[in-house]
Amino acid sequence: MEIVINSVLAEMQPILKASQLKRLKDALKRAFEPKRYESNETLLQAFLTAKEVEGCSPKTLRYYEDTLVRVLATIDKPIGAIESINLRQYLNDYEIERHISKVTVDNIRRIISSFFSWLEDEDYIVKSPVRRIHRVKTAQVSKETLNDEELETLRDACENERDLAVVDLLASTGMRIGELVRLDIADVNLQERECIVTGKGNKQRPVYFDARAKLHLVEYLESRTDNNPALIVSLDSKASRITIGGMELRLRNLGKKAGVSRVHPHKFRRTLATHAIDKGMPIEQVQKLLGHAKIDTTMRYAMVSQNNVKASHRRYLE
Repeated sequence: MEIVINSVLAEMQPILKASQLKRLKDALKRAFEPKRYESNETLLQAFLTAKEVEGCSPKTLRYYEDTLVRVLATIDKPIGAIESINLRQYLNDYEIERHISKVTVDNIRRIISSFFSWLEDEDYIVKSPVRRIHRVKTAQVSKETLNDEELETLRDACENERDLAVVDLLASTGMRIGELVRLDIADVNLQERECIVTGKGNKQRPVYFDARAKLHLVEYLESRTDNNPALIVSLDSKASRITIGGMELRLRNLGKKAGVSRVHPHKFRRTLATHAIDKGMPIEQVQKLLGHAKIDTTMRYAMVSQNNVKASHRRYLE
């Protein structure tokens, strides 16, 4: 193969500059690179391993694997032979057959794009076929937040110190439910009203809670008789660390009891982001508070009040 490459370079030398010859040589080496012909399964596992090293959670890795296995099995071609038209057809057929939303379609597109971009960066393929597949346009749906009255109703519906502490912690910190259940008592600084949470990609950041949350958290911790280091534990005699599913179910039932519709952890998170921006907190600080890698994500969380937009127009533009 090296002989063929050198032969091509010798033929092109009279008409190409040195820099152009180098680029041509690199391109030819990538084109003839033997690892292009490794199996789809091998390349997929190599990609998942790279993502694991980068800090992706087991849940994310499973989602990536399930999605990409389905894509590769449906298209049924060697990865190096997959073209843009194959992927477009897959996305279109999958949307029609599964009756999924445009948001879900774009999530699948992003996973496929991440996979093929990695293959390109690692020189397994010359060019990602997803480059020509643009982001799927989705309708901007205004998601619900909790108002002050609903938050008070939820607090009144709590029958124990633990649930009251959880509601106040979620409402004042905006932390993810996964971050809450992983917290240990040692991670919490009651004096400074802050705690260190571990978010996506095992990245740590401080979050802050208000005086009310501190008061209820102290009452909850003082009521406990177990030795579990976890901050939030089950209410039975085992006092085991609460799970994400257990906490989600508890909040859902609490919402039904209080008459507040669709109560779930992310609703508290969106509420905090919305209130913070409505009260003038710079979007960059809200982003840091929520632990978002991209500011676009923060903007999708925060539903800015139309009344505030109107007031700002009168303040700045009239």
